[in-house]
Amino acid sequence: MRAETRFATEIEPQGGRAGAATVRRALGLAALALAAVIATLLSLRVGSVPIRTADALGAVFDYDPRSSAEAIVRTLRLPRTLIGIGVGAALAISGAIMQAATRNALAGPSILGVSSGAAFAVVTAVHFLGVATPSGTVWYAFAGGLGASAIVFAIGAAGSSGASPVNLTLAGVIVSALLASWTAALLLLDEQTLDVVRFWAAGSLAGRDIGVFLAVLPFLSVGIIGGLLVSHQLNVLGLGEAQARALGMPTGLVRGACAGLVVLMTGAAVSAAGPIGFVGLAVPHLARALAGSDYRWVVPYSALLGIVLLLGADILGRVVIRPSELQVGIITAAVGAPFLVFIARRQKVADP
Repeated sequence: MRAETRFATEIEPQGGRAGAATVRRALGLAALALAAVIATLLSLRVGSVPIRTADALGAVFDYDPRSSAEAIVRTLRLPRTLIGIGVGAALAISGAIMQAATRNALAGPSILGVSSGAAFAVVTAVHFLGVATPSGTVWYAFAGGLGASAIVFAIGAAGSSGASPVNLTLAGVIVSALLASWTAALLLLDEQTLDVVRFWAAGSLAGRDIGVFLAVLPFLSVGIIGGLLVSHQLNVLGLGEAQARALGMPTGLVRGACAGLVVLMTGAAVSAAGPIGFVGLAVPHLARALAGSDYRWVVPYSALLGIVLLLGADILGRVVIRPSELQVGIITAAVGAPFLVFIARRQKVADP
């Protein structure tokens, strides 16, 4: 009963405080939703060719193929915007789940080796099979991410303590380093392979057609919805192993389900846009700083923050060296890492 009382006290503030906190969080969520809509519209408008708002909306809701502006939005900017929305939400939710399930503030989607596995699979497919299009590499990337995560789990569960967070972290570091070295070796051996995958490997939303988005949409949708559904279980896991079990939770099963969701979302995200850093690591910290420790709010906050951050970084990459572009992965690393250090030094990052 004491565990239940503590859970209720920490997650459900009593009396007027609960009502005020709920209103504040709901208003914050609405503000983030509005920011995501604005970022989406800007993503359709901003680029080497400026597009009017009317043309951007017309390309989505009343497409006229005779309009060159609408054709640019429809064929180039709409697919990358949709991929940015899905990838941003998926990576951010994956990071929130990983940090809650492992109780490790430095955990992120790459801890399971998904990014390195996907990169290795794509480079292998390009080098040996001659696959050269994003729609062709997406399935190899997804398979590579799943395979790498399976190896990480197999290694992490081999010890006497089982698949503990520490074991999984160590296994992820080992597998990622090994796959990264093999990937680098293939790129050094074949300059043509490097030319094909270098933009994808840096993390990019450009050059993807609607087929890439449709290919990963089912996996992203299942993962994002699943992440929202397990948010209550993440609160219980945050109380610690012993207390979660005292409340009747099958912690091993829940952590396995969380890991499956992370692999599903991260594999799909990496296959569509390449390995993009910072989003899965830092966004959950920002979400907890805004919404508190209740993961029923942290997860949706993370999703919207991930969308705003990734689309914002992509928009910035289009304008900083116009008419050329910087890949979104470069922008998130350059801007995000120092910002995370600043947040940490200011002690505004909430614990998972």
